[in-house]
Amino acid sequence: MKIDNFMKRNIILPIINYRINALSIVALFVLCIMHTSFGTVQAAPLPPGTTGVKWNPGHYYTIQNWANDDPIYMAQVYKELKATPALRGMQMRFLWGWLEKSPGVYDFSIIDKHLSKLTAMNKRLVIQVQTKSFEADWKLIPDYLKAAKYEGGAFPFRDWGSKTIDGYNIKLWNANVRDRLIALHKALGKRYNSHPNVEGIGMIETAMGQAVKPLTTAQTDKWFDNLIIVHQKMRTFFPNTMTIQEINYPRDYLKQITTAMVKMGGALGCPDVYPDEPGLHFSGNPKGAYHHFSALSGVIPIAPTVEKVNYINTRGDKKGHVPTIQELLVFARDDLKANYIFWQRIPKYVNQVLEVMSFKTQRTTPSGGLKAACPSAYASCIKN
Repeated sequence: MKIDNFMKRNIILPIINYRINALSIVALFVLCIMHTSFGTVQAAPLPPGTTGVKWNPGHYYTIQNWANDDPIYMAQVYKELKATPALRGMQMRFLWGWLEKSPGVYDFSIIDKHLSKLTAMNKRLVIQVQTKSFEADWKLIPDYLKAAKYEGGAFPFRDWGSKTIDGYNIKLWNANVRDRLIALHKALGKRYNSHPNVEGIGMIETAMGQAVKPLTTAQTDKWFDNLIIVHQKMRTFFPNTMTIQEINYPRDYLKQITTAMVKMGGALGCPDVYPDEPGLHFSGNPKGAYHHFSALSGVIPIAPTVEKVNYINTRGDKKGHVPTIQELLVFARDDLKANYIFWQRIPKYVNQVLEVMSFKTQRTTPSGGLKAACPSAYASCIKN
């Protein structure tokens, strides 16, 4: 059959165009679904000029850094988070050497990936920047920090009684190292402070480790002076986000740190919940870390972590007893006055933790029975 120009122009072409446009719309819709499912889930940022601090206290998982890229492990983590309302999110640990590839060149893709998944579930992320390693072969720092101006960037340490190198800690007494750490937090703050699902950012424990080459008093003093300077800068980069410093040892510097944290509106964490640990409970002078937690309850956020060793014994030397999960919870809640508890997710103990999270006390309030009042150091709290 012969088709004249009129039919081509007025009947055939419009039908073809209609079908093409319809297919385009369907394809665009599919791409949008794929982006939402597999790409970055966007959350509305906090409005400019917001003065409050995000405040969603309660129970959170802590994920060890080796598991961040383990798809099977993390799939189970997300399944448990979704099924457990009492778990409000998770704390994830990232080595400095993973996040900065060269001076000022950052890779936050691993953070973005997990934040996207948590946002889709209305769960929250607490970031911890690890500046101390517990294995000698961890990539603790960027390679450029090994240059002379940074004094090599990190020093090796041994555990007490050990004859091997058990890890590294950064040479924070060096002003150049301090300034690069400040720059990292500035970049993190620019990217994540206004994200409503980034609940906090923290720094690892104050215990320095037994340096293979003993540190001078001047080096140690400067190390803690610079740690405080880093946190002061963090508060300016994260004005709407909780900034956490884990404290444990040495006791001589804890008063200096806690006083500074109160003044700047920081938060106190602790890498261990040990109900019977003598050093952390020490009541002499200077006082052990736990005394600072109870004294500052209601003033600044209190956010201890239950680590693997805490599930095993109530003391670090294993002279105590094997605690129940409920015992650890009660101690952190009632003695340490915790607003947040980070539970390290250890496969051997996870079912016990999840069982306690299912109890009525943990399910009846968003904070899971923990202290939920806005700290007096904050002008206001943002609950979402």
